[in-house]
Amino acid sequence: MARYISWLSPYKARTFNFDVDRDQRARERMVREVSESCVDSLLTEMVSCYCNRFYANKPELAARRIEAIGYQVGHQLSERYAMERPRFTDHLEAIKFICKDFWSELFKKQIDNLKTNHRGTFVLQDNKFRWLARMSVDPSTDNVSSVEDNSSPTAENKAAQAMSMHLYFPCGIIRGALSNLGIPCAVSADISNLPACVYLSFSLSQFRE
Repeated sequence: MARYISWLSPYKARTFNFDVDRDQRARERMVREVSESCVDSLLTEMVSCYCNRFYANKPELAARRIEAIGYQVGHQLSERYAMERPRFTDHLEAIKFICKDFWSELFKKQIDNLKTNHRGTFVLQDNKFRWLARMSVDPSTDNVSSVEDNSSPTAENKAAQAMSMHLYFPCGIIRGALSNLGIPCAVSADISNLPACVYLSFSLSQFRE
């Protein structure tokens, strides 16, 4: 009997080591990253397709589709990033998780400022939102339109319109992440200091149960 145990024990050890190695490889796969330029290109192309091809004459429907994609992404990312954390005891802890850990995973920085009115509304401020930092409007197009028609929108207005469509995706990400944490809410975004896009705030309006 002793021989049988001593003969079997190495295989148990091997099996245990294999499980540990498998878990380690799984963690290594989870921390793999994608080039930031690829993410920027993918986001730009996605917004362009929905706004200019799929729903060219239905901007509201395009916005809902883009936000829905962001919702799914945020829901899955929240599941991954909060996997090894204990359950949040209150909503403020979940919001802080979004501002610190979740935002750092996505943008390599934390939210710059968090405000609340203590009635279910939170404002998350990012002073340099990475996904919009390199966006611009073709100045030649604006110059031509301003010469032909004085009522044409300015470069600032064009930038605001383009950026507003791009913001539905991160708004969806935040809403999906919070929904996965048990906080149903509505998320909107506001930009200041266009076209530089220095300041961005996300407003979270929590739904009362």
